[in-house]
Amino acid sequence: MTHQSIESILQEFNLNASECKYTPLNSGLINDTYLVSGATSEQYILQKINHNVFKNAGMLMDNINSTLPFLNADNYSQITFLSTVEGNNYLQKNGEFWRIMTYIPNSTTYDTTNDTTTAYEAGRIIGGFHQLLKTVDATTIKDTLPKFHDLTHRTQEFKEALEHADEQRKQIAANAINQANLFLDELAQLNHKELPVRICHNDTKLNNILFSKTTYKALCLIDLDTIMKGYFFYDFGDAIRTVVNNAPEDEQNHDLINFNDGLFKAFVDGLAANEPFLTKADKESLPLGAVFMPFIHGLRALTDYLNNNKYYKVTYENQNLDRCLSLFNFAEKTLEKKDFMARYIATTLG
Repeated sequence: MTHQSIESILQEFNLNASECKYTPLNSGLINDTYLVSGATSEQYILQKINHNVFKNAGMLMDNINSTLPFLNADNYSQITFLSTVEGNNYLQKNGEFWRIMTYIPNSTTYDTTNDTTTAYEAGRIIGGFHQLLKTVDATTIKDTLPKFHDLTHRTQEFKEALEHADEQRKQIAANAINQANLFLDELAQLNHKELPVRICHNDTKLNNILFSKTTYKALCLIDLDTIMKGYFFYDFGDAIRTVVNNAPEDEQNHDLINFNDGLFKAFVDGLAANEPFLTKADKESLPLGAVFMPFIHGLRALTDYLNNNKYYKVTYENQNLDRCLSLFNFAEKTLEKKDFMARYIATTLG
C-alpha cells in the first residue's frame, strides 16, 4: 500500500491523515494490519479484511456487532470500531474492505510463553469470553466461514487437494499424508451429539489474547473475525496448542515441540476461576479436543500446500508443509497426554 492510499482510507474514518503515522504489523496470516498513531497520543488498528478468505465482510461485521456490546466487564476490556463518514463501521473502497478499531494502550501479545501466570490468564480470559456471551442467542450468529472446524468438510477438502496435487508435491508430503489418515481414524471418537452449541471465538491462539504490560493480566480477545457458532473444545484446543507448546507453528526441529504439564494446569486453573458454565459432555470432550485443534490446523496447512499455497501467507515454498508437520507432531504429543488432561480437568473443573 502507498502512503497516499492509506491516507485516503484514514480520511474516510474522519481521521486527519496528514497528522497520522502508520506501521505495518506482520503477525497475522490473513488480514493486512497497521498500527496508526495520531498527532497526539491516540492509536488505532487499521485492517484490510482479506476478501478472498472472508467473502462477506458485512456478515462478518454483523457478528462482531452482535457480540461486542456483551464483551465488556470490569475484567474484560472492550474494543470499539470507528465509524466512516457515512456512519458505517467498515469501508468498502475499490473492491477492498477496511476497518479501524481502538488500540488498547500499554498492551501486548505473546506468540508463546513459558510463564504460568500468562497461561493462567489465557484460561481465565477465554472462560470470561464465554461467560459474557452465554446469554446471547447463538442462532443470531452467522457462519461467515461455513464448516470452519468441521472435520468431515476439512477431510473432503484434503482428499480433493490430494486428487489434484502434482506428483512431486505429494511425494514430498508423503509422510504428512500418512499421518493425516492415522489421525482421522483416532478423531472419529470425538462425539459432538451431546455438546451444546456456543458462540465461539474459533481462533484462540495465544497471540489473539491482549495482555497488560504492567499488570500482566489478560485484557480481552482480539481478531474477532471468526466469531461463529461452535463447541467449547474448539476454543479450548486452539488455546492449548499455543499455550503449552513454546515452539513456533512452523518449527522444523520437532525435538523443540513440547507439551508443558505445568502450563496446561495453569490454563485450566484460569478457566476454573470463572463461574462454572461447562456441561459434563463439554468437559469430557476437552482432552481429545486438544488433539483435534492442532490436527485440523495441520490438515488445513497440508491441504493448502497441496493446493500450491493459496490460503495462508508463506515466506518460503514449503512453509505450509512445515506448519503441518509441526502441528501433527504436537497433536501426537498431546494425544499421549490425553489421560493426564482428563484427570486434571475432572479434578479442577468438577
